[in-house]
Amino acid sequence: MSTARRSFRPGRVRILGTALLATTLLITGCGKDGGNSKAEAKSAARPALTVTVTTAQRADWPRTLTANGNVTAWQEAVIGAELSGLRVTDVLVNVGDSVKRGQPLASIATEGVLADLAQAKASVAEAEAALVEARANAERSKQLQAQGFISSQATIQVVTAEQTAAARLAAARARVQAEDVRLAQSRVVAPDDGVISARTATVGSLTTPNQEMFRLIRGGRLEWRAEVTASELQKLEPGMRATLTTASGTRIEGTVRAVAPSVDPATRNGLVYVDLPPGGARAGTFARGEFQLGSGAALTVPQSAVVLRDGFAYVFTVSTENKVMQSKVEVGRRVGDRIEILAGLPADGRLVESGAGFLSDGDVVRVVETPVAPVKAAEK
Repeated sequence: MSTARRSFRPGRVRILGTALLATTLLITGCGKDGGNSKAEAKSAARPALTVTVTTAQRADWPRTLTANGNVTAWQEAVIGAELSGLRVTDVLVNVGDSVKRGQPLASIATEGVLADLAQAKASVAEAEAALVEARANAERSKQLQAQGFISSQATIQVVTAEQTAAARLAAARARVQAEDVRLAQSRVVAPDDGVISARTATVGSLTTPNQEMFRLIRGGRLEWRAEVTASELQKLEPGMRATLTTASGTRIEGTVRAVAPSVDPATRNGLVYVDLPPGGARAGTFARGEFQLGSGAALTVPQSAVVLRDGFAYVFTVSTENKVMQSKVEVGRRVGDRIEILAGLPADGRLVESGAGFLSDGDVVRVVETPVAPVKAAEK
């Protein structure tokens, strides 16, 4: 009986040990799986970011048309001497000077022209004396012919001499007029009021016809020549307002003077001529501007709610479960810190206002409600 007890106890111990080991492994495995599931669930429900939300609002915004172009002179006159071979003795103006019509711009040596004028006047005096003598001879010849002392042929010769003297006097007077014109042409004066934009005249140089000495912006008037497409050209008309922004950041108000009746066949663009007020811009500079086309309703959101990725604009809408969804939108005008949404915005959706740049589609967020201020109408 003691032997039977000794053989029975070891087997019972092995069975109990095996059962205990299996139970321990099962409990341990179940505990690990349950912990992983809870961790995954807890991780899945954890918000990725704390954000504020907003909604799109409608506002009355101005409709504008953006264009680029150059600032140029309204009309630029090229000034030079009309005579050749005259020496420049003094330059009286410089670039940037404002001048009046008829104001001398340069002094030119005119001694030669004055000498020719004096010679022509002397010829007139000589021709006048010769004419007086010829008229006296013609009168005396007519009296002698009437008394029968000379023939009619001799009288004709004397009268012809009188007419010849008169013709020589007219020619001498014409030469005086020609020299007066030459003297006037030797003066370099401003043809109109304006601003000197360029100067090539130098003291000591010789004048040459058709050679530029100065450039003058007539009236100091400048204009912006904006390039717009053929389809946009139809929206513009004279009298519309335009606002320019120069490279220095200066804003200038202008008025459309004319719209080109044709477009460039190479670029399919047309020119719009905008009159600019004096000052504030310089000829030859580039400027970007906007034409005011009126006003219209706009669906707007804060610019912080729009995210640019891969060249496209997106917004994030928040569902009732605080899960975000990425939506591609089309943007339009920008006024202040708000931007117009043209298409792609879900109706009456809550949009992520701050922190949208750190989100991905499907993220869970923690929402902090913020009061929505009404959008003011943009200034026109």
